Amino acid sequence: MGDVFEPNEEVIVNTKGMALVLGVTARRVQQMVQDGTLKTVTKGKIGLIDGVQRYITFITGNQLSEDEVRVEKARKEAEMKLKTAKAEIATLEASELKGKMHRSEDVEAMTQDLCAFIREGLLSLPGRLAVDVSLSDAPEECSVLIRDAVYAVLEGLADYEYDPAKYEERVRNRESMDERPDDEE
Repeated sequence: MGDVFEPNEEVIVNTKGMALVLGVTARRVQQMVQDGTLKTVTKGKIGLIDGVQRYITFITGNQLSEDEVRVEKARKEAEMKLKTAKAEIATLEASELKGKMHRSEDVEAMTQDLCAFIREGLLSLPGRLAVDVSLSDAPEECSVLIRDAVYAVLEGLADYEYDPAKYEERVRNRESMDERPDDEE
C-alpha cells in the first residue's frame, strides 16, 4: 500500500491505532467495541473508515441526545415545580375554607375593624363624661368617673372575640367576586 489509500480500500487498525486516530485511550476503544459503538473486522482489528464514521455518529448523536436530555430534564423540573405550586395553593385554599388560615388582607380588615371599635369607644368618652364630670366638685369623684368609663371601654374590648363566621363571610364574598365575569366589574 502506498502513502495514500483509495477510499474503497479498507484500512484495518488495531485497538491502539484506532485510539491514536480518535484521540482516546485504547481502553476506551475496547469499551466502545464492547458496547457496540465500534465494530471489529477480526479480533482486535477495526476498519479505520468505518470506525471513524461510527465514532463521529456516536459523538454527534450523544451531544444531541445530551441536549435533548437537558431540555427534557428542565421541562420535567418546571412541570414538577408547577405541580408543587398548584398543590400548595390548593392546600392553602383548603385551609382557608376550613378557617384554619386567613389571608393577610382579611386579617388586616378585621384588625382595622377592631381598631375602629377601640377608636369609637375612646372618642365617645368625652361626650359621655362631660356632664357628669362638670357637675362633680371633687377631683376624686371625677377620677372615678373617668376610670369607670375607661374600664367600660376596656371591658367592651375584652368581649371583642374572634368570629370565624366573619372570616368565612369574607372568603365567600371574595369567591363570589372572583366568579363574576370581567364585564360585571
